[in-house]
Amino acid sequence: MRTKLRQFGLVFMGLFAGILISVQYSAVAQKEATGGLPLHELRAFADAFNAVKQGYVEPVEDGKLINHAISGMLSNLDPHSTYLDADAFKDLQVSTQGEFGGLGIEVGMEEGLIKVIAPIEDTPAWRAGVKAGDFIVKLDDTPVRGMTLNDAVKKMRGKPKTQIKITIARKGETKPLEIIITRDKIKVQSVKSKALEGGYGYLRVTQFQEETAADVVKHMDKLFKNKEGKPEPLKGLVLDLRNDPGGLLHGAVGVAAAFLPTGTLITSTDGRTEDARRKYLATTEHYLHGHREDFLKGLPPEAKTVPMIVLVNGGSASASEIVAGALQDHQRAVVMGTQTFGKGSVQTILPLSQNTAIKLTTARYYTPNGRSIQAKGIEPDITVEETQNGTTRERLREADLDRHLDNGKGTTEKPATKPATPPAKKGSPATEEGDAHKPPIEFASKDDYQLGQAVNLLKALHVTKKR
Repeated sequence: MRTKLRQFGLVFMGLFAGILISVQYSAVAQKEATGGLPLHELRAFADAFNAVKQGYVEPVEDGKLINHAISGMLSNLDPHSTYLDADAFKDLQVSTQGEFGGLGIEVGMEEGLIKVIAPIEDTPAWRAGVKAGDFIVKLDDTPVRGMTLNDAVKKMRGKPKTQIKITIARKGETKPLEIIITRDKIKVQSVKSKALEGGYGYLRVTQFQEETAADVVKHMDKLFKNKEGKPEPLKGLVLDLRNDPGGLLHGAVGVAAAFLPTGTLITSTDGRTEDARRKYLATTEHYLHGHREDFLKGLPPEAKTVPMIVLVNGGSASASEIVAGALQDHQRAVVMGTQTFGKGSVQTILPLSQNTAIKLTTARYYTPNGRSIQAKGIEPDITVEETQNGTTRERLREADLDRHLDNGKGTTEKPATKPATPPAKKGSPATEEGDAHKPPIEFASKDDYQLGQAVNLLKALHVTKKR
């Protein structure tokens, strides 16, 4: 029996090594190998595989064991590297098009629990009051501990109009919160806009998708016209990137290019491989991505010079941080709000087959001035809290996640910024009992304190310019 097990182990080790070699050649073609295969570790893996195959209480399919092994290998690297099975790979492809099914939350794994990174605006979870930093401990009556992230996401997905009960542990609450959410088809409108009083414009990007940059041009064209449809200049523009979890890189490059001169450096990446070290400029090569014609040609010329404020907060991550950092470094806009999330790492999708892939962290993002975004984020030029009395929520950030990647500069600490507004006082309306299920402040409403402060600054800039 031992001989057979050993023979099987050697055969499996050879097979597994072959798989690794084939993956390496398909994903990193024509690159020099950095070292030989770790035969001792592969032998230990084969022994563990044999032990499970022969001794586990129930039979397990080989494919399932291999998939779990790949998933575990990636999930222990950093919070954003992961294995995408057929369903997860399909969901990723669909979500970038702007429509997918589920509750509408960005999640990650921490200490065996699901941690909410940010609820997506205008989704069932957002309306139900789910907040960034919440820990999901149960899905219906099933404890989350012990589940993989993919399994938990699958359980949260389902047919529209069906319900799921999620149990949440929230900082500051003495007992878990039970929230019943009705699933729905999530259609994220990535760009919104409105004309503000006094000749000012408001442009909001909720997520960076395939058509986001082209949609920004359409909305800007409307903002630069009066009610009769005739051209009319704006006195100032607020670009709102709050709670924008990011998305596609070329979408971010296109949005930044709408407000910067052609050829301007927007972001750069640095990693171990040659193709991970790149510069992204405000050129058609880097933002068209499938479009035949340059949609920025339809942009009003004044978009390049209109006074701008960029609003950010702890929910602004990844692509939104790239845009904010580029506009800040080139002194094209004043960044206002609170420190961003700090997700400045590049994930590359490497297909393993026709319907599975791995999402692997391959590089870090840097602003035009060479600042690393990873685990630090973008520090606003002017810090303005969520309300006049401060903020009622502690924001989860990249640096708070287990196994987060450092920022490549030898530090991951959060910059010490002095808030422009005092913290919320105990007993203030924002912290009264019963507020736990209340959705966040509606952006661009009369209660949007940060937007009000942005418009006030634009007015001051307009007066100064006139003088």
